[in-house]
Amino acid sequence: MKKVYIIHGWGESPDEPLHKWFASQLEKEGFEVQVPAMPNTDEPKIETWVPFLQELVDMPDLNTFFIGHSIGCQAILRFLETLPEDTKIGGAVFIAGWYNVRNLETEEEWKIVRPWVDTPGDDEKVKRVVNRAVVILSDNDPFVAPENQESWKKKIGATIIIEHGKGHFTEDDGVKSLPSALQAILEMR
Repeated sequence: MKKVYIIHGWGESPDEPLHKWFASQLEKEGFEVQVPAMPNTDEPKIETWVPFLQELVDMPDLNTFFIGHSIGCQAILRFLETLPEDTKIGGAVFIAGWYNVRNLETEEEWKIVRPWVDTPGDDEKVKRVVNRAVVILSDNDPFVAPENQESWKKKIGATIIIEHGKGHFTEDDGVKSLPSALQAILEMR
């Protein structure tokens, strides 16, 4: 059976309307869907989120897909780096994903983000593991700078989709569904 893991962002939960919409739509398409509550969501750390995914996902394969939002995208990338060399997954959709961030307001926010930005990743390994990667960004995201498009293309060979006026793809931005992301996963299967 094809499985999708939906990994929420910083300060979020499985109860976000967008995540619930994805789960509903993907289950109708015959996917088994998991939307875990990531640990300590208000202070996401590589050293807790990646082991959590290792325990949850175990050994993914070509029937395994991921959807990540914001820092959840970074968690997926760092999880994929830990997989055995010959592993291949079906694909991943990264929504509002970033390699660098802008407009954080406090030193505490930067303290949380800095390890995710500053810790080098194994992009070549991720590129080999991910059968297909799609990144969906908004043209008015306050946190994800436009240069992230080139980073995603160059680092993991992702296809880029730009949405208009979706902000950071949160409920506050009015985003409760995202057909482009659903279509991307359906095309990967």
